[in-house]
Amino acid sequence: MSQELVWFLERRIIDMLGDLRALAERESPSTEKALTAACLREVGNLFAQRAGASVELVPLNSYGDCLRIEWGSGRDQLLLLCHVDTVWPRGTLAQMPFRIEGERAYGPGVFDMKAGIVQVIWALAALRELGRTGTKRTVVLCNSDEEVGSPASRPVIEAEARKSSAVLVLEPGGGPDGALKTWRKGVGTFRLEIRGRAAHAGIEPERGVSAVEELAHQILKLHALGNPTLGTTVNVGVVTGGMRSNVVAACACAEVDLRVMTAEEAHRMVDAILSLQPVLTGTEIRATGGINRPPMERTPATASLFLHARCVAQELELELREEGTGGASDGNFTAALGVPTLDGLGAVGGRAHAPDEHVVVPMLPRRTALLARLLETL
Repeated sequence: MSQELVWFLERRIIDMLGDLRALAERESPSTEKALTAACLREVGNLFAQRAGASVELVPLNSYGDCLRIEWGSGRDQLLLLCHVDTVWPRGTLAQMPFRIEGERAYGPGVFDMKAGIVQVIWALAALRELGRTGTKRTVVLCNSDEEVGSPASRPVIEAEARKSSAVLVLEPGGGPDGALKTWRKGVGTFRLEIRGRAAHAGIEPERGVSAVEELAHQILKLHALGNPTLGTTVNVGVVTGGMRSNVVAACACAEVDLRVMTAEEAHRMVDAILSLQPVLTGTEIRATGGINRPPMERTPATASLFLHARCVAQELELELREEGTGGASDGNFTAALGVPTLDGLGAVGGRAHAPDEHVVVPMLPRRTALLARLLETL
């Protein structure tokens, strides 16, 4: 049964690549709603034409809208997560056109994650054409604000996840073999604002209190909060302060990135960062922010889901391994709700967000067949 899917999809590889080209050439940066809307329309047309799926637009007030695609029937549902938005600005195609060189397809967003969308389209198309279905209804959400943290689409994702028995995320696989993700770190962002007291640095420096000096103390405190053993990292990535070299700085600020493995560690770190106290008398600290993507923890249910996927992969002569990453996805939201979530089922390739972003073409049919078998067997 698995080989039948592979044979079907290998014979459709030209069509699959044509669909990938069509999506890649619909530039869709997260911040341009008109462009993401055009890409969503293309995605919806492909799902309807190739798979006979029903497509519904879910309008959102900020960033781009979201597509809800439904296929098959059943009382229970499986949820698949995709996104059309990319990090590439309008006009990137002129310098980075879609192209195929050897066994690789290049272009903006092909790896992260338009090839994953193509895999879903063709997994459903293959099952339809071969007269095969799963026992559960398949719901696909395709949003257009994932690369900026999914602020608009998160409630839609969480609402569908609560109705689902499992979630499959079509983010790219890891490494040259396309490893699946069974855990992802949670992400927090914070802003630290320091107020000091200005003074002439040459005439009466003693009357000033440097916000920049205070910020230096706080940066050391922040980095000391990291714990490599627990997988906790803190990075002060942007720093600004002062107005002139001959003025004791009255203000300074920093933008901070936090990554954590568990919800317990997230609570501890948020409390620690938001309760930072000044070192220098006469300075004030205002810390704001919090966790914007909760950790996707490796639970027994997720481990079981991976073992099932590995068994299905063996039918296709694929060896699957699992891994985790410090990067987040929409799977973080669904896993935090307690729904078994398996991530990284998208394309095999590499160099996401880089000019040589690419997909390994010969792996597309097998990864698509893997997804189709999961929809049949879960």
